Amino acid sequence: MSYAKFVAALARANSGNVKNIRISPGRYRSTVASTKSKEEKEQNIDGCTVVEAVPVELISQTKNVTVTPLSKIHIDFDNTKEAYRSKDNIELLRSLLVFKLCTFDFLVEKNKELMDLSKKLLGQWMFNKMMKMTFYGQFVAGEDHNSIKPLIQKNQAFGVGAVLDYSVEEDLTQEEAVKKEMDSCVSEAEKESPDADHRERKYKAHRQFGDRRGGVISARTYFYADEAKCDNQMETFINCITASGGASADGFSAIKMTALGRPHFLLQFSEVLVKWRRFFNFLSAQQGKSDMMVLEQKLELEQLKESLTKMGVGAKDDIENWFTGEKLGLSGTIDLLDWNSLINDTTKISNLLMLPNLETGQLEPLLNKFTAEEERQMKRMLQRVDVLAKHAMQNGVRLMVDAEQTYFQPAISRLTLEMMRRFNREKPIIFNTYQCYLKEAYDNVTMDVELSRREDWYFGAKLVRGAYMYQERARAEEIGYEDPINPDYEATNRMYHKCLEYVLEEIEYNRKANIMVATHNEDTVKFTLQKMNEMALSPTENKVYFGQLLGMCDQISFPLGQAGFPVYKYVPYGPVNEVIPYLSRRAQENRGFMKGSQRERSLLWKELKRRVLGGQMFYKPVY
Repeated sequence: MSYAKFVAALARANSGNVKNIRISPGRYRSTVASTKSKEEKEQNIDGCTVVEAVPVELISQTKNVTVTPLSKIHIDFDNTKEAYRSKDNIELLRSLLVFKLCTFDFLVEKNKELMDLSKKLLGQWMFNKMMKMTFYGQFVAGEDHNSIKPLIQKNQAFGVGAVLDYSVEEDLTQEEAVKKEMDSCVSEAEKESPDADHRERKYKAHRQFGDRRGGVISARTYFYADEAKCDNQMETFINCITASGGASADGFSAIKMTALGRPHFLLQFSEVLVKWRRFFNFLSAQQGKSDMMVLEQKLELEQLKESLTKMGVGAKDDIENWFTGEKLGLSGTIDLLDWNSLINDTTKISNLLMLPNLETGQLEPLLNKFTAEEERQMKRMLQRVDVLAKHAMQNGVRLMVDAEQTYFQPAISRLTLEMMRRFNREKPIIFNTYQCYLKEAYDNVTMDVELSRREDWYFGAKLVRGAYMYQERARAEEIGYEDPINPDYEATNRMYHKCLEYVLEEIEYNRKANIMVATHNEDTVKFTLQKMNEMALSPTENKVYFGQLLGMCDQISFPLGQAGFPVYKYVPYGPVNEVIPYLSRRAQENRGFMKGSQRERSLLWKELKRRVLGGQMFYKPVY
């Protein structure tokens, strides 16, 4: 039984097989990173298109890089004069007002109703004026490409890049969202025979969680309507990539997989990948290796072939072919990365959706049949991803693939890895996103880094805490599967720092890894700077980036930018009425953020008082 090769599934006519390269003893590094950790409070930025502010000096794209010893870099995040140099006094007062309003539960919980009422009482013109003086002016750059240019240019002058995102969102009712989700996540075969498949409940759509916006305040949600809408969303991403490439020499952009196709394929393929890994764990236990760390579980090849033959997984000759030639088995053992690479040998996408039955040992179809249209929908989704990756490469833009819910994420990560293997040969183009509130985050990071070493391509990661915690926990409890989230806040903090330190060590090791530290937490930023000092990582090497939201944490972003670090602000734009869902999420996010920390407001007051006492009542930034 063979499996579908992603190269063909992605309709890549000019690509070939990637050989499995063994690690030479001189290059091997243990996948067990240092367990040092530091407490943090981290906020996530998801779904943003990044445009770099100032061209930076890139290191040579060679295997051997000579690093000149650096002076240690220290940044004073308490220096309000430097932190707010780009803001006039009116902007400081607006920030103080908005942040204060975000602490009132009633205003945040009823923000949509209050905005609708204000629009009726004030009229559209006065409502727009009021919003631009408050929430819209704080968190949104402008209505179109032209109106956002002054803000972009000002931030660039102070060393901060821009995260461009057309933040118009569908304002669906809950009923509309649920209907769209159920229609797009249930195949025709499931509708005809809902109990005849082999699906797990986690990877099936459930009406009570059909509105994926529930409990999510820091990430945008896309709902599938039809293929034409997916094409339009792809065009929006293409336009943003083009804008990023035109604005700087080394920009970023970001995409969401659920915007690019019908999500039932992501559900089904995620289930296949998880069960395929579970099958490896079953075989590993048979060989008495289940207690080892993930990448230390190496199955003896001859014993594995014998087990698979006895279980009737395939004909003896077929099994022999799996592990011969240039593909596998050269070392006499098989690890999880080798096992995962078995899913790569045929062109029909529906053949991907096979899974092993642990009771019978047989490979079974996930669904009994696929319609021709469903097959075409899967191919179109993969083709859209391929178009975006090619466009990013052609425009010199790095493409970040955002993380989503755990029932989609295995498929999203696998598709992203396939893009990395293809496009990250000479420099980092594709970046995967890792949500560190997940119990498996560290295993995922270490496996992907190990794969990049074996196959000699550039690893790219964006680290976030995660955007779907409350929804994920509620869904796991309600439907009845293991909670994928770390047990408490401190465990997530430790996981973030553990993953971060591991990637930084990989950068120190061979300079082929790259990371976006997407956080609002000052301690995490200081931790990163400390590690960069210890490892002699210069900001001009363009290996470590920082990201925050527009209108938040300027005391972190601007000092970093003025010190020469690559730092980016997520800069949404769009007409006032059409970005209200985005503004509603920002208000909710800031409620928890501002209640938990008075630091940003105290720094704003400190700077305002300094200017008033210093005779700078009418301060204007100079750039």
